Amino acid sequence: MSIVSSHLTVSLDGFVAGPDQSLEEPLGRGGERLHEWMFVPDGPESDARIVEESLSGVGAFVMGRNMFGPDRGPWDPSWTGWWGEDPPFHAPVFVLGHREREPVEMAGGTTFHFVTDGIGAALERARKAAGERRVDIAGGASTVRQYLAAGLVDRLTLHLVPVLLGSGERLFDGLDGLVLEQEEVVVSPAVTHLRYRVAR
Repeated sequence: MSIVSSHLTVSLDGFVAGPDQSLEEPLGRGGERLHEWMFVPDGPESDARIVEESLSGVGAFVMGRNMFGPDRGPWDPSWTGWWGEDPPFHAPVFVLGHREREPVEMAGGTTFHFVTDGIGAALERARKAAGERRVDIAGGASTVRQYLAAGLVDRLTLHLVPVLLGSGERLFDGLDGLVLEQEEVVVSPAVTHLRYRVAR
């Protein structure tokens, strides 16, 4: 059975997005600061390696509707995600939601499939699509929390950045019994990468 992983960038105070998320600021106020380390020209090789590892070997992704787009009502058929014509996934992506929608095929091998019957069904479909490759729970925080609470994540990688957001969308709320076993720590000037095995 394929390994289930998740990779999230998180602030020092535990937020993966800032407050007041909107179309103009999809990561909330200050949230863009969480990802600046990924776009530093000639950044450390260690950071580039971690980014490459987070995407390599993934056969399918699962994400929440909030990560896919800003609308919460009926689908806007013109909306195809935040990532342009060639999203970075290059694999099937299963989007959790409450409203049905036909699959959306994009360039580069990404197809968004919309799942209305819960996290278990989305993971089952993702595993079938991934075969022996990894399934990654891409986000956002609420979706990853649900999978962690259900004991469905095998490995969790946190990219910890020295930023304090103060409020927003917190990752670990309601996961008091979660046990993480540290496997790897990689430090660079802008971010610390922490990889954990999720204990059962």
